[in-house]
Amino acid sequence: MSSRASVAIAKTNGAASFPEGMEAASSVTTIKVALAGQPNVGKSTVFNLLTGLSQHVGNWPGKTVEQKTGLYCHGDIRLELVDLPGAYSLTAASEEERITRDYIIKERPDVVVLVADAASLERNLYLLAELLLLPAPIILALNMMDVAKQQGLVIDTEALSRVLGLPVVPMSASRNQGVRELVEEIRALTCDPSRFHPDRPTLRPDHRQTMAAILELVRDHVPAPYEPEWVAVKLLEGDSEVTELARSWLPPEDWERVSAILLQHEDAILDIAGGRYEWIASAIHQAVSRPGVGPVTFTERLDRWATHPLWGLLMLLGASAVVFLLVFAVGSPLQGLLDQWIVHGFGGWIRHVLAGAPTWLSGLLADGVIGGAGTVLTFTPILAIFFVALGLLEDTGYMARAAFVMDRFMHVLGLHGRSFLPLLLGFGCNVPAVMGARIVDSRRGRLITIMLAPLVPCAARLGLLATLAVAFFGPMGVVVTVGLVGLNLAVLAVVGVLLDRVLLPGEQTAFIMELPFYHTPNWRTIGLFVWQNLKSFLQRAGTIILVASLVVWALATLPSGDIATSYLAWVGRSLSPLGALMGLSWQGLVALLASFVAKENGLATLAVLYGTNAEGSELGAVLRAAISPASALAFLVAQMLFVPCVATVAAIRQETGSWKWTLGNVLMLFVLSVLGGATAYHLARLFGM
Repeated sequence: MSSRASVAIAKTNGAASFPEGMEAASSVTTIKVALAGQPNVGKSTVFNLLTGLSQHVGNWPGKTVEQKTGLYCHGDIRLELVDLPGAYSLTAASEEERITRDYIIKERPDVVVLVADAASLERNLYLLAELLLLPAPIILALNMMDVAKQQGLVIDTEALSRVLGLPVVPMSASRNQGVRELVEEIRALTCDPSRFHPDRPTLRPDHRQTMAAILELVRDHVPAPYEPEWVAVKLLEGDSEVTELARSWLPPEDWERVSAILLQHEDAILDIAGGRYEWIASAIHQAVSRPGVGPVTFTERLDRWATHPLWGLLMLLGASAVVFLLVFAVGSPLQGLLDQWIVHGFGGWIRHVLAGAPTWLSGLLADGVIGGAGTVLTFTPILAIFFVALGLLEDTGYMARAAFVMDRFMHVLGLHGRSFLPLLLGFGCNVPAVMGARIVDSRRGRLITIMLAPLVPCAARLGLLATLAVAFFGPMGVVVTVGLVGLNLAVLAVVGVLLDRVLLPGEQTAFIMELPFYHTPNWRTIGLFVWQNLKSFLQRAGTIILVASLVVWALATLPSGDIATSYLAWVGRSLSPLGALMGLSWQGLVALLASFVAKENGLATLAVLYGTNAEGSELGAVLRAAISPASALAFLVAQMLFVPCVATVAAIRQETGSWKWTLGNVLMLFVLSVLGGATAYHLARLFGM
């Protein structure tokens, strides 16, 4: 058995367990296990069943792709599990594929568990054909056996194991079936490596001599941990990453010979793929019995509607509306309650307790600390409901249909269909919109979605717009409100096109997604998904929000405690030349800056700076007397395009893992805000406003 480490006994966690009566040993053997598989095969369900709350979620070093690790301990074994990114192949066409193959090659896990969809075995076995070239023993976990049975497929797992030469474990992870047997097989394989004697696919005869010639040239130059056979195959496949590595490893004369061979045999990839498909067909023929022409399945019947160009779009809009209503009809009132209890209630209690203390101390704790940390906590109901809805759509298989239906529309922005739902949720709150970008598969798509999300007017910004538009323009305020919402969406489209074609060009990949069978959701998986995302937000984004809130509070309070004479006001006065471009006084600029903490602050700041605490019509009269219609329109345009609240900026930093992208987003929106405000001001004056 592997002897990577021996540690003290750890408590069992996760839902799966061994039969009662198995005695614990005095030491525990650690086995490093990598979970691999294509998207939508139930890999995360298996991971969640084994690891439970022992998971650690972060990003792969230097990557924006999520990394999930966890532990499963029982008796004399301790499994260190790594959930590798979902990948259809190992061709390095995406970051996920590169991470998967690099981890197996460089980290050398004791066992790789390939989780495969039993109902789509042919497509999943292609990934197995590629994994067999890498240096790790493999267990094939045939998940969704219940779905395969519903499709009329009969899979002889023992025959499949004999044909492939590796352990095969039948599973239905959503029902917690087969997980214990999988752990037993991991233990057995590490105790007896001879159980893994794979029958690897071979190259078709036409290019076997070519393969042998390349292997002979590279064999003595391939450094550990790479395998010469794998490098030779990847060179024949035209893998750009391996080609560059080989060029650096080989002496110039040997590389010239290899390059000449590759140029003469560019069609070798067809024989490599052909050999794999023949190997797959042989395995399927010996181990799988297919039904004759049977009845139309539930998935096929529902997909006639769900993937239809018109009806599918209407279904998606209906599903999105339900999610939207749940998130904000239920989440927003809960957020309001938390705001009253935590920010105002607890903050008021702090002020009462510190009534005799210096004003700055009570302000620091009540407005800075409680206001900052409380803001984080008030988002939890909205985020929790959003992630429950998102996990449910993903786990049932509908999210793939939603992405398929919206792909043609989102493609204009350089995005894929999965970006639709996060952007839609931005109308309620930009924080879940930014965090929802996690469902986008490619790094490029996630970045564009995150950069665009703040341009979707959130509920707080819409509320501010509606109030001030009526205050400034009276009955015409409704027209102004609708027009400015349309302006934001138009700017979003233009910025999306520019990001796609200028800032992030040349990285587009075809949108390839297998539509999984519909299946019953696993509530444990959904629960862990919600918990992980909430914990991540509270831990990381909460810290940034708290620090930023303290900084903004200090700027708005010091040195005198009056915002009109604060450092924030000094910044506003310093920016007066910039404000002049938009026809804004320093008070308007300070209101913009104050909205960085929360958009609602813009209205309160205007009231304070213009010498009134009034609301409604009285506030409107004061503002109309002090601000011209052209300046008012410029202020509203600038506010709609301005930098989002500090919570959204913190979420952007968390999701991108980069200050460069975060500050780039802030700078982009600041410039758009100034340009938009200046344009609106001068056009309004041109038309006599």
